[in-house]
Amino acid sequence: MWRRTKRRDMADVNVYTASRLGEMARSLGILARSCQDNMDSNPGLTREDALAAMQMSAAMVCGDCSRCNLYSDSKKEDSYYLYYLLRAFEQKGRVEFEDMPRFFLETCRRREDYVAQLNRNLGRATMNLEWKNRFLESRDTVMVQFRELAVILEEFAHQMEQASDITESKGEAVKRVFRQHHMVVENLLLLEHENRQREAYLTVRTVNGRCVTAREAAELLGHAMGNKEWYAPRDTRALVTRQTATIHFSEAGRYRMMYGMAHLPREGEVLSGDNYTYSEEIPGQVIMSVSDGMGSGEQAFTESRRVVELAEQLLETGFSARAALKMVNTVLMLTGEEQHPATLDLCCVDLHTGVLEAMKLGAVATFVLNGKGVEVLEAGEVPAGVLGDVEPVLLSKKLWDGDRIIMVTDGVLEACPGENKEGSLGEYIESMNVGSVQKMADEILEFAASHCEKEIPRDDMMVLVGGIWKR
Repeated sequence: MWRRTKRRDMADVNVYTASRLGEMARSLGILARSCQDNMDSNPGLTREDALAAMQMSAAMVCGDCSRCNLYSDSKKEDSYYLYYLLRAFEQKGRVEFEDMPRFFLETCRRREDYVAQLNRNLGRATMNLEWKNRFLESRDTVMVQFRELAVILEEFAHQMEQASDITESKGEAVKRVFRQHHMVVENLLLLEHENRQREAYLTVRTVNGRCVTAREAAELLGHAMGNKEWYAPRDTRALVTRQTATIHFSEAGRYRMMYGMAHLPREGEVLSGDNYTYSEEIPGQVIMSVSDGMGSGEQAFTESRRVVELAEQLLETGFSARAALKMVNTVLMLTGEEQHPATLDLCCVDLHTGVLEAMKLGAVATFVLNGKGVEVLEAGEVPAGVLGDVEPVLLSKKLWDGDRIIMVTDGVLEACPGENKEGSLGEYIESMNVGSVQKMADEILEFAASHCEKEIPRDDMMVLVGGIWKR
Protein backbone atom coordinates (compact mmCIF):
# COMPACT_ATOMS: atom_id res chain seq x y z
CA MET A 1 0.00 0.00 0.00
CA TRP A 2 2.84 2.38 0.88
CA ARG A 3 4.61 1.69 -2.41
CA ARG A 4 1.47 2.39 -4.43
CA THR A 5 0.89 5.61 -2.52
CA LYS A 6 4.51 6.62 -3.08
CA ARG A 7 4.28 6.03 -6.83
CA ARG A 8 1.00 7.89 -7.01
CA ASP A 9 2.65 10.82 -5.20
CA MET A 10 5.44 10.82 -7.78
CA ALA A 11 2.91 10.90 -10.61
CA ASP A 12 1.08 13.73 -8.89
CA VAL A 13 4.37 15.63 -8.55
CA ASN A 14 5.00 15.22 -12.28
CA VAL A 15 1.53 16.55 -13.12
CA TYR A 16 1.94 19.46 -10.71
CA THR A 17 5.41 20.32 -12.03
CA ALA A 18 4.21 20.17 -15.64
CA SER A 19 1.29 22.44 -14.75
CA ARG A 20 3.55 24.96 -13.04
CA LEU A 21 5.96 24.98 -15.98
CA GLY A 22 3.05 25.59 -18.32
CA GLU A 23 1.94 28.55 -16.21
CA MET A 24 5.46 29.97 -16.22
CA ALA A 25 5.61 29.60 -20.01
CA ARG A 26 2.32 31.46 -20.41
CA SER A 27 3.56 34.22 -18.08
CA LEU A 28 6.75 34.66 -20.11
CA GLY A 29 4.67 34.81 -23.30
CA ILE A 30 2.45 37.52 -21.82
CA LEU A 31 5.54 39.44 -20.65
CA ALA A 32 7.02 39.30 -24.15
CA ARG A 33 3.78 40.49 -25.75
CA SER A 34 3.42 43.35 -23.28
CA CYS A 35 6.74 44.81 -24.45
CA GLN A 36 6.16 44.08 -28.11
CA ASP A 37 5.47 47.63 -29.26
CA ASN A 38 7.58 47.76 -32.39
CA MET A 39 10.26 50.29 -33.16
CA ASP A 40 9.26 53.22 -35.31
CA SER A 41 9.17 52.39 -39.01
CA ASN A 42 11.16 55.61 -39.61
CA PRO A 43 14.03 55.63 -37.07
CA GLY A 44 15.28 59.09 -38.17
CA LEU A 45 14.82 62.51 -36.58
CA THR A 46 11.22 63.65 -36.27
CA ARG A 47 9.48 66.98 -36.75
CA GLU A 48 9.35 67.37 -32.97
CA ASP A 49 13.14 66.89 -32.73
CA ALA A 50 13.71 69.69 -35.26
CA LEU A 51 11.28 72.04 -33.51
CA ALA A 52 12.97 71.39 -30.15
CA ALA A 53 16.40 72.12 -31.69
CA MET A 54 15.09 75.40 -33.14
CA GLN A 55 13.49 76.41 -29.86
CA MET A 56 16.69 75.68 -27.92
CA SER A 57 18.78 77.63 -30.45
CA ALA A 58 16.46 80.60 -30.20
CA ALA A 59 16.60 80.54 -26.40
CA MET A 60 20.41 80.47 -26.34
CA VAL A 61 21.15 82.85 -29.23
CA CYS A 62 18.20 85.11 -30.02
CA GLY A 63 17.23 86.28 -26.56
CA ASP A 64 14.29 88.68 -26.80
CA CYS A 65 14.81 89.37 -30.52
CA SER A 66 11.48 89.21 -32.38
CA ARG A 67 12.63 90.04 -35.91
CA CYS A 68 12.72 86.35 -37.00
CA ASN A 69 9.60 84.23 -37.22
CA LEU A 70 11.52 81.05 -38.25
CA TYR A 71 10.32 78.97 -35.29
CA SER A 72 6.66 80.09 -35.46
CA ASP A 73 6.49 79.38 -39.22
CA SER A 74 8.06 75.93 -38.73
CA LYS A 75 5.39 74.99 -36.18
CA LYS A 76 2.74 75.05 -38.92
CA GLU A 77 1.60 71.57 -39.97
CA ASP A 78 2.19 72.31 -43.66
CA SER A 79 5.73 73.66 -43.15
CA TYR A 80 7.77 72.31 -46.05
CA TYR A 81 10.90 74.01 -44.77
CA LEU A 82 11.07 71.93 -41.59
CA TYR A 83 11.06 68.71 -43.65
CA TYR A 84 13.76 70.15 -45.94
CA LEU A 85 15.91 71.11 -42.93
CA LEU A 86 15.80 67.58 -41.51
CA ARG A 87 16.67 65.97 -44.83
CA ALA A 88 19.58 68.36 -45.36
CA PHE A 89 20.98 67.56 -41.91
CA GLU A 90 20.61 63.80 -42.40
CA GLN A 91 22.34 63.89 -45.81
CA LYS A 92 25.27 66.16 -44.93
CA GLY A 93 25.52 65.80 -41.16
CA ARG A 94 25.09 69.54 -40.68
CA VAL A 95 22.98 72.48 -41.82
CA GLU A 96 24.73 74.96 -44.14
CA PHE A 97 23.88 78.62 -44.67
CA GLU A 98 22.47 77.86 -48.11
CA ASP A 99 19.96 75.50 -46.45
CA MET A 100 18.43 78.33 -44.40
CA PRO A 101 15.52 80.48 -45.68
CA ARG A 102 16.42 83.71 -47.47
CA PHE A 103 14.50 85.93 -45.04
CA PHE A 104 16.56 84.41 -42.19
CA LEU A 105 19.87 85.15 -43.93
CA GLU A 106 18.74 88.72 -44.74
CA THR A 107 17.38 89.66 -41.32
CA CYS A 108 19.31 87.65 -38.68
CA ARG A 109 22.26 89.54 -37.12
CA ARG A 110 23.64 86.43 -35.39
CA ARG A 111 23.07 83.89 -38.12
CA GLU A 112 26.52 82.27 -37.64
CA ASP A 113 25.85 81.67 -33.95
CA TYR A 114 22.30 80.46 -34.63
CA VAL A 115 23.30 77.93 -37.32
CA ALA A 116 26.19 76.65 -35.18
CA GLN A 117 23.87 76.20 -32.19
CA LEU A 118 21.22 74.57 -34.39
CA ASN A 119 23.80 72.04 -35.65
CA ARG A 120 24.86 71.27 -32.07
CA ASN A 121 21.26 70.72 -31.01
CA LEU A 122 20.46 68.53 -34.01
CA GLY A 123 23.66 66.55 -33.42
CA ARG A 124 22.67 66.03 -29.79
CA ALA A 125 19.21 64.89 -30.89
CA THR A 126 20.80 62.44 -33.36
CA MET A 127 23.02 60.99 -30.61
CA ASN A 128 20.01 60.57 -28.32
CA LEU A 129 18.12 58.90 -31.16
CA GLU A 130 20.96 56.43 -31.75
CA TRP A 131 21.00 55.46 -28.08
CA LYS A 132 17.22 55.11 -28.09
CA ASN A 133 17.28 52.86 -31.17
CA ARG A 134 20.07 50.77 -29.67
CA PHE A 135 18.07 50.37 -26.48
CA LEU A 136 14.95 49.39 -28.43
CA GLU A 137 16.92 46.83 -30.44
CA SER A 138 18.36 45.33 -27.25
CA ARG A 139 14.90 45.30 -25.65
CA ASP A 140 13.39 43.54 -28.66
CA THR A 141 16.21 41.00 -28.58
CA VAL A 142 15.55 40.31 -24.90
CA MET A 143 11.86 39.86 -25.72
CA VAL A 144 12.90 37.21 -28.25
CA GLN A 145 14.64 35.42 -25.39
CA PHE A 146 11.49 35.56 -23.27
CA ARG A 147 9.47 34.06 -26.13
CA GLU A 148 12.02 31.30 -26.68
CA LEU A 149 12.16 30.50 -22.96
CA ALA A 150 8.36 30.24 -22.99
CA VAL A 151 8.58 27.73 -25.86
CA ILE A 152 11.25 25.74 -24.02
CA LEU A 153 9.18 25.54 -20.84
CA GLU A 154 6.11 24.50 -22.82
CA GLU A 155 8.11 21.75 -24.55
CA PHE A 156 9.48 20.50 -21.24
CA ALA A 157 6.02 20.57 -19.62
CA HIS A 158 4.67 18.59 -22.58
CA GLN A 159 7.45 16.00 -22.19
CA MET A 160 6.62 15.58 -18.50
CA GLU A 161 2.92 15.20 -19.22
CA GLN A 162 3.50 12.63 -21.97
CA ALA A 163 6.03 10.54 -20.04
CA SER A 164 4.46 7.25 -18.93
CA ASP A 165 5.20 5.88 -15.47
CA ILE A 166 6.04 2.17 -15.95
CA THR A 167 7.31 1.64 -12.40
CA GLU A 168 4.45 -0.65 -11.40
CA SER A 169 5.00 -3.11 -14.25
CA LYS A 170 8.80 -3.34 -13.99
CA GLY A 171 9.65 -2.20 -10.47
CA GLU A 172 9.51 -5.55 -8.68
CA ALA A 173 11.73 -7.24 -11.29
CA VAL A 174 14.34 -4.49 -10.91
CA LYS A 175 14.32 -4.77 -7.11
CA ARG A 176 14.64 -8.54 -7.27
CA VAL A 177 17.66 -8.51 -9.60
CA PHE A 178 19.45 -5.87 -7.51
CA ARG A 179 18.64 -7.73 -4.30
CA GLN A 180 20.26 -10.86 -5.77
CA HIS A 181 23.46 -8.82 -6.18
CA HIS A 182 23.43 -7.45 -2.62
CA MET A 183 21.87 -4.08 -3.36
CA VAL A 184 18.67 -2.62 -1.92
CA VAL A 185 16.52 -0.39 -4.11
CA GLU A 186 14.72 1.83 -1.64
CA ASN A 187 12.85 3.79 -4.26
CA LEU A 188 12.66 3.95 -8.05
CA LEU A 189 10.94 5.72 -10.89
CA LEU A 190 10.78 4.26 -14.42
CA LEU A 191 9.61 6.54 -17.25
CA GLU A 192 8.92 5.95 -20.93
CA HIS A 193 8.87 8.99 -23.23
CA GLU A 194 7.07 9.63 -26.51
CA ASN A 195 9.98 8.40 -28.64
CA ARG A 196 9.99 5.11 -26.65
CA GLN A 197 13.11 6.15 -24.77
CA ARG A 198 13.10 4.86 -21.20
CA GLU A 199 14.98 6.21 -18.22
CA ALA A 200 15.21 5.21 -14.58
CA TYR A 201 15.98 6.90 -11.26
CA LEU A 202 17.03 4.40 -8.60
CA THR A 203 17.61 5.27 -4.95
CA VAL A 204 19.92 2.41 -4.06
CA ARG A 205 22.67 1.21 -1.69
CA THR A 206 24.79 -1.90 -1.19
CA VAL A 207 24.32 -4.13 1.86
CA ASN A 208 27.63 -5.99 2.05
CA GLY A 209 29.99 -3.02 2.26
CA ARG A 210 31.36 -3.33 -1.28
CA CYS A 211 31.05 -0.82 -4.09
CA VAL A 212 29.40 -1.44 -7.45
CA THR A 213 30.10 0.72 -10.48
CA ALA A 214 27.22 2.50 -12.16
CA ARG A 215 28.15 0.64 -15.35
CA GLU A 216 27.67 -2.73 -13.63
CA ALA A 217 24.40 -1.51 -12.13
CA ALA A 218 23.23 -0.45 -15.59
CA GLU A 219 23.88 -3.98 -16.90
CA LEU A 220 21.77 -5.43 -14.07
CA LEU A 221 19.00 -2.94 -14.82
CA GLY A 222 19.09 -3.93 -18.49
CA HIS A 223 18.73 -7.60 -17.51
CA ALA A 224 15.74 -6.78 -15.30
CA MET A 225 14.13 -4.74 -18.08
CA GLY A 226 14.25 -7.58 -20.60
CA ASN A 227 17.89 -7.86 -21.66
CA LYS A 228 18.00 -4.30 -22.98
CA GLU A 229 21.15 -2.19 -23.08
CA TRP A 230 21.23 0.54 -20.43
CA TYR A 231 23.92 2.96 -19.32
CA ALA A 232 24.57 5.63 -16.68
CA PRO A 233 25.04 9.12 -18.21
CA ARG A 234 28.17 11.04 -17.27
CA ASP A 235 26.24 13.52 -15.13
CA THR A 236 25.21 10.86 -12.58
CA ARG A 237 27.08 9.08 -9.79
CA ALA A 238 29.77 6.63 -10.81
CA LEU A 239 29.48 4.23 -7.84
CA VAL A 240 26.82 2.52 -5.75
CA THR A 241 28.02 2.40 -2.14
CA ARG A 242 26.50 1.62 1.24
CA GLN A 243 25.43 5.27 1.41
CA THR A 244 21.97 5.65 -0.11
CA ALA A 245 22.04 7.73 -3.32
CA THR A 246 19.88 8.28 -6.39
CA ILE A 247 21.42 7.29 -9.73
CA HIS A 248 20.10 8.10 -13.19
CA PHE A 249 20.08 5.45 -15.95
CA SER A 250 19.03 5.68 -19.61
CA GLU A 251 18.19 3.00 -22.13
CA ALA A 252 20.52 2.89 -25.12
CA GLY A 253 18.84 3.62 -28.45
CA ARG A 254 18.22 1.19 -31.29
CA TYR A 255 21.00 2.90 -33.21
CA ARG A 256 24.62 3.87 -32.60
CA MET A 257 26.78 6.39 -34.41
CA MET A 258 30.41 7.06 -35.26
CA TYR A 259 32.01 10.08 -36.92
CA GLY A 260 35.05 11.21 -38.86
CA MET A 261 36.38 14.73 -39.47
CA ALA A 262 38.88 16.25 -41.90
CA HIS A 263 39.84 19.91 -42.26
CA LEU A 264 42.29 22.16 -44.07
CA PRO A 265 43.03 25.83 -43.24
CA ARG A 266 43.19 28.53 -45.86
CA GLU A 267 46.57 29.14 -47.47
CA GLY A 268 48.84 31.11 -45.17
CA GLU A 269 46.80 30.43 -42.02
CA VAL A 270 47.70 28.15 -39.13
CA LEU A 271 44.21 28.05 -37.60
CA SER A 272 41.07 27.15 -39.50
CA GLY A 273 38.04 29.41 -39.13
CA ASP A 274 35.81 26.30 -39.25
CA ASN A 275 34.85 24.42 -36.08
CA TYR A 276 32.73 21.39 -35.23
CA THR A 277 31.28 19.43 -32.31
CA TYR A 278 30.18 15.82 -31.95
CA SER A 279 28.41 15.04 -28.69
CA GLU A 280 26.58 12.09 -27.14
CA GLU A 281 26.02 13.83 -23.80
CA ILE A 282 22.23 13.95 -24.22
CA PRO A 283 20.77 10.50 -23.46
CA GLY A 284 19.50 8.90 -26.67
CA GLN A 285 20.74 11.70 -28.94
CA VAL A 286 23.78 12.64 -30.98
CA ILE A 287 24.60 16.25 -31.81
CA MET A 288 26.74 17.13 -34.82
CA SER A 289 27.44 20.77 -35.62
CA VAL A 290 29.67 22.75 -37.97
CA SER A 291 30.29 26.50 -37.88
CA ASP A 292 32.10 28.65 -40.43
CA GLY A 293 33.44 31.89 -38.98
CA MET A 294 33.50 34.85 -41.34
CA GLY A 295 36.96 35.35 -42.79
CA SER A 296 39.85 33.16 -41.72
CA GLY A 297 42.54 32.79 -39.09
CA GLU A 298 42.37 33.24 -35.34
CA GLN A 299 39.42 35.69 -35.35
CA ALA A 300 37.21 33.36 -37.43
CA PHE A 301 38.35 30.37 -35.36
CA THR A 302 37.37 32.09 -32.11
CA GLU A 303 33.95 33.12 -33.41
CA SER A 304 33.02 29.74 -34.87
CA ARG A 305 34.23 27.88 -31.78
CA ARG A 306 32.11 30.13 -29.60
CA VAL A 307 29.04 29.42 -31.73
CA VAL A 308 29.35 25.61 -31.69
CA GLU A 309 30.17 25.46 -27.99
CA LEU A 310 27.23 27.68 -27.07
CA ALA A 311 24.82 25.65 -29.22
CA GLU A 312 26.09 22.37 -27.72
CA GLN A 313 25.74 23.67 -24.16
CA LEU A 314 22.17 24.84 -24.76
CA LEU A 315 21.18 21.51 -26.32
CA GLU A 316 22.71 19.55 -23.46
CA THR A 317 20.79 21.74 -21.01
CA GLY A 318 17.51 20.67 -22.59
CA PHE A 319 16.81 23.29 -25.26
CA SER A 320 15.25 22.05 -28.48
CA ALA A 321 17.32 22.45 -31.64
CA ARG A 322 15.19 25.35 -32.87
CA ALA A 323 15.27 27.13 -29.51
CA ALA A 324 19.05 26.62 -29.20
CA LEU A 325 19.71 28.19 -32.60
CA LYS A 326 17.38 31.10 -31.85
CA MET A 327 19.16 31.65 -28.55
CA VAL A 328 22.60 31.53 -30.20
CA ASN A 329 21.46 34.13 -32.71
CA THR A 330 20.06 36.30 -29.92
CA VAL A 331 23.28 36.15 -27.90
CA LEU A 332 25.35 37.10 -30.95
CA MET A 333 23.03 40.02 -31.64
CA LEU A 334 23.54 41.30 -28.09
CA THR A 335 27.35 41.12 -28.18
CA GLY A 336 27.68 44.37 -30.10
CA GLU A 337 29.22 45.67 -33.30
CA GLU A 338 32.55 43.88 -32.87
CA GLN A 339 30.87 40.51 -33.17
CA HIS A 340 31.43 38.87 -36.54
CA PRO A 341 28.64 36.63 -37.88
CA ALA A 342 29.18 32.89 -38.21
CA THR A 343 27.16 30.17 -39.90
CA LEU A 344 25.78 27.27 -37.88
CA ASP A 345 24.84 23.87 -39.25
CA LEU A 346 23.27 21.59 -36.65
CA CYS A 347 22.21 17.94 -36.90
CA CYS A 348 20.44 16.13 -34.05
CA VAL A 349 19.90 12.38 -34.41
CA ASP A 350 17.45 10.50 -32.18
CA LEU A 351 19.10 7.13 -31.53
CA HIS A 352 15.76 5.56 -30.58
CA THR A 353 13.85 6.46 -33.75
CA GLY A 354 16.68 7.19 -36.20
CA VAL A 355 15.14 10.56 -37.08
CA LEU A 356 17.51 13.33 -38.15
CA GLU A 357 16.63 16.97 -37.47
CA ALA A 358 18.86 19.43 -39.30
CA MET A 359 18.73 23.16 -38.63
CA LYS A 360 20.71 25.82 -40.41
CA LEU A 361 21.65 29.47 -39.97
CA GLY A 362 23.45 30.54 -43.14
CA ALA A 363 25.03 27.11 -43.60
CA VAL A 364 25.52 25.30 -46.90
CA ALA A 365 23.78 22.06 -47.84
CA THR A 366 24.05 18.80 -45.91
CA PHE A 367 24.23 15.50 -47.80
CA VAL A 368 22.66 12.20 -46.72
CA LEU A 369 23.97 9.04 -48.38
CA ASN A 370 21.59 6.09 -48.24
CA GLY A 371 20.71 3.00 -50.24
CA LYS A 372 18.83 5.07 -52.83
CA GLY A 373 21.62 7.56 -53.48
CA VAL A 374 22.41 11.03 -52.16
CA GLU A 375 19.79 13.43 -50.81
CA VAL A 376 20.66 17.12 -50.49
CA LEU A 377 19.26 19.03 -47.51
CA GLU A 378 19.22 22.61 -48.75
CA ALA A 379 20.94 25.49 -47.04
CA GLY A 380 19.83 28.45 -44.98
CA GLU A 381 20.47 32.06 -45.96
CA VAL A 382 21.32 34.35 -43.04
CA PRO A 383 24.30 33.64 -40.72
CA ALA A 384 23.92 33.86 -36.96
CA GLY A 385 24.15 37.27 -35.33
CA VAL A 386 23.00 39.34 -38.33
CA LEU A 387 19.22 39.68 -37.91
CA GLY A 388 17.30 39.59 -34.64
CA ASP A 389 14.18 37.85 -35.98
CA VAL A 390 15.90 35.24 -38.13
CA GLU A 391 14.18 31.85 -38.20
CA PRO A 392 16.33 28.70 -38.56
CA VAL A 393 15.61 26.40 -41.49
CA LEU A 394 14.30 23.06 -40.14
CA LEU A 395 14.77 19.84 -42.10
CA SER A 396 13.76 16.37 -40.94
CA LYS A 397 14.57 12.92 -42.33
CA LYS A 398 14.38 9.27 -41.24
CA LEU A 399 17.75 7.51 -41.26
CA TRP A 400 18.29 3.79 -41.72
CA ASP A 401 21.04 1.31 -40.96
CA GLY A 402 24.26 2.30 -42.75
CA ASP A 403 23.21 5.83 -43.78
CA ARG A 404 25.83 8.57 -43.73
CA ILE A 405 25.46 12.27 -42.93
CA ILE A 406 27.99 14.54 -44.65
CA MET A 407 28.31 18.12 -43.38
CA VAL A 408 30.68 20.56 -45.10
CA THR A 409 31.60 24.25 -44.93
CA ASP A 410 31.36 26.59 -47.91
CA GLY A 411 35.11 26.28 -48.61
CA VAL A 412 34.57 22.64 -49.57
CA LEU A 413 31.46 23.31 -51.63
CA GLU A 414 32.89 26.29 -53.50
CA ALA A 415 35.97 24.31 -54.50
CA CYS A 416 33.86 21.66 -56.27
CA PRO A 417 33.83 21.84 -60.10
CA GLY A 418 30.97 23.10 -62.26
CA GLU A 419 28.17 25.59 -61.75
CA ASN A 420 26.00 23.24 -59.70
CA LYS A 421 28.29 22.75 -56.70
CA GLU A 422 25.82 20.67 -54.67
CA GLY A 423 25.19 18.39 -57.64
CA SER A 424 28.92 17.96 -58.29
CA LEU A 425 29.70 17.02 -54.67
CA GLY A 426 26.60 14.81 -54.46
CA GLU A 427 27.70 12.86 -57.55
CA TYR A 428 31.15 12.32 -56.08
CA ILE A 429 29.74 11.11 -52.74
CA GLU A 430 27.41 8.70 -54.55
CA SER A 431 30.34 7.28 -56.56
CA MET A 432 32.52 6.60 -53.49
CA ASN A 433 33.36 3.15 -52.21
CA VAL A 434 31.72 3.49 -48.81
CA GLY A 435 34.27 2.75 -46.10
CA SER A 436 34.82 4.06 -42.60
CA VAL A 437 33.46 7.48 -41.74
CA GLN A 438 36.99 8.85 -41.28
CA LYS A 439 38.08 7.57 -44.68
CA MET A 440 35.03 9.18 -46.28
CA ALA A 441 35.82 12.54 -44.64
CA ASP A 442 39.44 12.39 -45.83
CA GLU A 443 38.50 11.48 -49.40
CA ILE A 444 35.83 14.19 -49.70
CA LEU A 445 38.32 16.80 -48.50
CA GLU A 446 40.93 15.53 -50.98
CA PHE A 447 38.37 15.72 -53.80
CA ALA A 448 37.53 19.34 -53.00
CA ALA A 449 41.17 20.39 -52.52
CA SER A 450 42.18 18.76 -55.83
CA HIS A 451 40.00 21.26 -57.71
CA CYS A 452 41.64 24.30 -56.10
CA GLU A 453 44.24 26.12 -58.16
CA LYS A 454 47.56 24.34 -57.51
CA GLU A 455 45.61 22.42 -54.82
CA ILE A 456 45.92 25.44 -52.53
CA PRO A 457 42.65 26.23 -50.69
CA ARG A 458 41.40 29.80 -50.95
CA ASP A 459 39.10 29.28 -47.96
CA ASP A 460 39.00 27.11 -44.85
CA MET A 461 37.65 23.62 -45.51
CA MET A 462 35.99 21.15 -43.15
CA VAL A 463 34.14 17.85 -43.64
CA LEU A 464 32.23 16.07 -40.85
CA VAL A 465 30.82 12.62 -41.61
CA GLY A 466 28.51 10.67 -39.29
CA GLY A 467 27.44 7.06 -39.82
CA ILE A 468 24.46 5.35 -38.16
CA TRP A 469 24.04 1.62 -37.57
CA LYS A 470 21.57 -0.62 -35.76
CA ARG A 471 22.80 -2.08 -32.51
